[in-house]
Amino acid sequence: MAQRFSEYARKADDDYPTPTWVTEAVIPHLKLRKSATILEPAPGAGNMARALRAAGFDVIRGSGNFLQRDRAGRDIDAIVTNPPYGNRGGLALKFIERALEETSPSGVVAMLLKVDFDSGRTRSHVFNHPAWAKKLVLRERIVWFEPAIARPSENHAWYIWRWKHTGPPTIAYGP
Repeated sequence: MAQRFSEYARKADDDYPTPTWVTEAVIPHLKLRKSATILEPAPGAGNMARALRAAGFDVIRGSGNFLQRDRAGRDIDAIVTNPPYGNRGGLALKFIERALEETSPSGVVAMLLKVDFDSGRTRSHVFNHPAWAKKLVLRERIVWFEPAIARPSENHAWYIWRWKHTGPPTIAYGP
């Protein structure tokens, strides 16, 4: 299968600001109380943090290297982010693993990733994890660049791990 290449240069640190509608799509699926504390470890320009705050959450914008720092220092109810993807998704996988370490035993992890992220063999352990709860497929493609030279060609989904989840993981479809 051929890969379609874009005319855009890759951004440093995979810093692609998440449109507000993308964050709003995941909020009902987090199943958190409105005053919950959410860590956004890769905040970039802060789009996601603003959308989460507008929904009533207490949001901590991460600073420094999420993968190398000490624990957050305060109780967090969830980690929600559009992580840097890295080479073949390796950095995103490390973000998931780290987030699961920081949120156990009662938290939620939500990561925005390519729709086929769960099909990689080297990532199967996070999808066989007891907290693996839901895949929320976005039916609309995300426009990462304005003005757009071409229509977006990749599909994305929110992957959600919930420590108190019971039963098999589910799939849902967003706006």
